[in-house]
Amino acid sequence: MSLAKNFRMLSLYNQRINTQLMDCCLTLPSDIIEKETDSFFANIISYWNHILFGDLILLGRLASNEIAQLTLEDFTNFPSPKSPQDIYHSQLSDLAVLRKQLDALIIDYCTNLTEEDCEKFITYTTTEGDSITKAIADVTQHIFNHQTHHRGQLTCVLSQFGVDYGCMDLPVIVSEGSRTE
Repeated sequence: MSLAKNFRMLSLYNQRINTQLMDCCLTLPSDIIEKETDSFFANIISYWNHILFGDLILLGRLASNEIAQLTLEDFTNFPSPKSPQDIYHSQLSDLAVLRKQLDALIIDYCTNLTEEDCEKFITYTTTEGDSITKAIADVTQHIFNHQTHHRGQLTCVLSQFGVDYGCMDLPVIVSEGSRTE
């Protein structure tokens, strides 16, 4: 399977699982949403804000290089990421709107991503001020790895709160697999 097709499949999984988890979280009372998790992030709201931060900063780096037709103009309706601790919204319903819009942008990006794009390199400055050069494929993969990592933490918290968030298996969530075109 080509990298571009794999990323397209991952973008669909990403959107579907984010929708599933967000819909689950939106049913929870505010005392659970704001409850201290004693984990990596203080509460469920902080997890969703951080996942947004990761997407915004990584996609912004790609847009700065106009990869796969992604441009900085695509981000005019999104907040500007500054720090991994950014809080864009304190209401989950507001985060849900941003999440849906950003997931659609990720799908568009992956739909336009080519094998040639995946082989290109970009240089960017990290939030710590270091200059890094990475392959587009590696930056794109990190978008999905970052979300998966923090969704794993979030689902652990949800489990500890007694919340059933449903199946998260890729073959079930994206049953069409890489045949997404």
